[in-house]
Amino acid sequence: MSHQSDSPITAAPISGPVEPQDAQALLAEGVDEEVIEPNRRLFSGWQWALFGCLAIIYSLFHLITLNVIPMETWSYRIIHVAGALVLGFGLFTGARFAHDAADESPRWLTALGALLLLPAGYALIQTGLMWRALNGGGAMRIESHIETWHFGAPLIAATVAAIALSWCYRKVRTTFSMPDLVLMVAALASAAYLLVIYNTPLRMSTGTSFAPVGMTYAAIAGSLLILELTRRVAGNALVIISAIFLAYVFGGPYLPGFLSYPGLSVYRFFSQVYTDIGVLGQTTAVSSTYIILFIIFAAFLQASKVGDYFVNFAFAAAGRARGGPAKVSIFASGLMGMINGTSAGNVVSTGSLTIPLMKKVGYPGRSAGAIEAAASTGGQIMPPIMGAGAFIMAEITGIPYREIAVAALIPAALYFLSVYFMVDLEAAKKGMRGMRKDEIPQFRKLARHAYLFAPILILIAALFMGYSVIRAGTLATASAAVVSWISPNKMGVRAILKALQLAGTMSIQIIAVCACAGLIVGVISLTGVGARFSSLLLGVAGVSQLLALFFAMCISILLGMGMPTTAAYAVAASVVAPGLINIGIQPLIAHFFVFYFAVMSAITPPVALASYAAAGISGDNAMKTSMASFKIGLAAFIVPFMFFYSPAMLMEGSALQITRVAITASLGIFLLSAAVQAWFFGPVRLWQRGVMLIGALCLIYGGLATDLAGLAIGAALFMLQRRNSGKRPGAVSTA
Repeated sequence: MSHQSDSPITAAPISGPVEPQDAQALLAEGVDEEVIEPNRRLFSGWQWALFGCLAIIYSLFHLITLNVIPMETWSYRIIHVAGALVLGFGLFTGARFAHDAADESPRWLTALGALLLLPAGYALIQTGLMWRALNGGGAMRIESHIETWHFGAPLIAATVAAIALSWCYRKVRTTFSMPDLVLMVAALASAAYLLVIYNTPLRMSTGTSFAPVGMTYAAIAGSLLILELTRRVAGNALVIISAIFLAYVFGGPYLPGFLSYPGLSVYRFFSQVYTDIGVLGQTTAVSSTYIILFIIFAAFLQASKVGDYFVNFAFAAAGRARGGPAKVSIFASGLMGMINGTSAGNVVSTGSLTIPLMKKVGYPGRSAGAIEAAASTGGQIMPPIMGAGAFIMAEITGIPYREIAVAALIPAALYFLSVYFMVDLEAAKKGMRGMRKDEIPQFRKLARHAYLFAPILILIAALFMGYSVIRAGTLATASAAVVSWISPNKMGVRAILKALQLAGTMSIQIIAVCACAGLIVGVISLTGVGARFSSLLLGVAGVSQLLALFFAMCISILLGMGMPTTAAYAVAASVVAPGLINIGIQPLIAHFFVFYFAVMSAITPPVALASYAAAGISGDNAMKTSMASFKIGLAAFIVPFMFFYSPAMLMEGSALQITRVAITASLGIFLLSAAVQAWFFGPVRLWQRGVMLIGALCLIYGGLATDLAGLAIGAALFMLQRRNSGKRPGAVSTA
């Protein structure tokens, strides 16, 4: 909530030698600075202090509850979602900001917003009276007319009116919004009612005719608030998809074929959707435990300036190789991906530095943006953290998170190898240079601060020593603060509070997205559409399993387009993964298949969030950038199919099988990259590219016979290129 620019990353000049020599040790600065979203308010004075304190309290609440004082599960998740709603409506506007006082909304809109506080506040007061009646007054339940007219009606009216008003209510960026205050009170009222009811025996009546009618009103208001906050922090795509699913609940009985189902009443559906079947289910379970904890961990790393160090380390390690900034982008995005939970966020944090440098050494703006988008998307599949999707996978499948992280090693390595080869071959094809020695940080100076990797190493070690994810994340967070005390960026009390405040703010988007995805998951569970889709997929598999996998890929990408990774995977896992399991695919393989394509939706045209973010930095056409990033990340659209045909890719098999598959698949990735870039130790013809593609697929497939065939194809093409060039063969740079 500090006043910072939208693009805080800066770099030292690289046009010539940097003097004195000590200045070389820091090329990237500001990677860890908080990026202020275009629709986030910038408060000052008491408002800044208020929301800063709320964010700190919100982060501390999770740390204390997860580690010291446990809370009843549903109550904890309700507070988790409600806290994000309160912070979100306070910090993010529902409409564009006014340019100046003359552009602000008329005063009568403010007065109308103030009037809406009356019904919202009245509903909140009623929750207190209900709690007193149920806990101290001896009542077994609240009369339905009281819940309807003294709680439900004013709450729904205030929520709907305040959301509509917020869409046209404009104030300058430093001013709070009255309609958003109404929404904050409505969020508290909805959560307070659910806390009261869910801590009585009435909780068991959800989904039945005996359920209190107030559950329905609280769930409707809560769902509307979640959808509105998701629109503000994650765009319209997820909201539109959620609206389609919600419409299906009531329109499904009138649809033909396998989409038809008996139907659910408004009361029955909403009395269940705000339980562990939907909003309070698996997605919120993950966001309220693992995700929030690792967001706090990431905030502590940012506060100790580890992000700057990661990027500078990448420059020192890869900057001098041909096309150096592009390879820096790969390394930096992989490292930052461990502490950044979104593909587009990864692009913003590293791309503001690497994209201009890539253009400087000869990459077109389109290629520079595409490389950054593809590399940043790969950060979502990079162990040990792997973005939020891996935590949801562990929650859904029951497979220990540690096993999921290990299974991701080879696929993640193949993906980054693919991007690296694409970059290297394009650099060789265009004769690009690397960065000069005076343009990059000195490796030996950076090596002195290698202890900054300690929190990541402690996290990995704790996970493999058998600690729970919560305990491992807490240890890693504490170690980040301790390590900072021997670094140039010591974390005192103020820095720790800033990290907690940053974590509370950073968590808003992912919590809103997880809660919104929970609505979709609830629809899928309550209507049974997922089971019917599984039957359809099973029928397709009867014709061809490959066709069923292709169909599943298309659905996973389609569901993920325009959505953050977490929501994309949660929805696809509910719709597609059960069908894959039903056709005989192991749960780990099925979920990794879905997870990969949910992640890759970030670089898949026509809606590619990571590519669009990169295009905004490079200044190139967004659609053409997304096409280029799709080409660079092509391996990620082939490798998941091999999970089914070669489970050794996911560490399923003997050590010899896993080693052979890793080596031959890496060679296959190189052939695939050469085919795409039309460069294999020199230029190649069209027919050679076709043959290389066949050889690449044979090697990636993983069978012994196909591996031998792929190796033979690669060797034959190599000898042909050597004869045609009349030169001794070179080697692809691995610098």
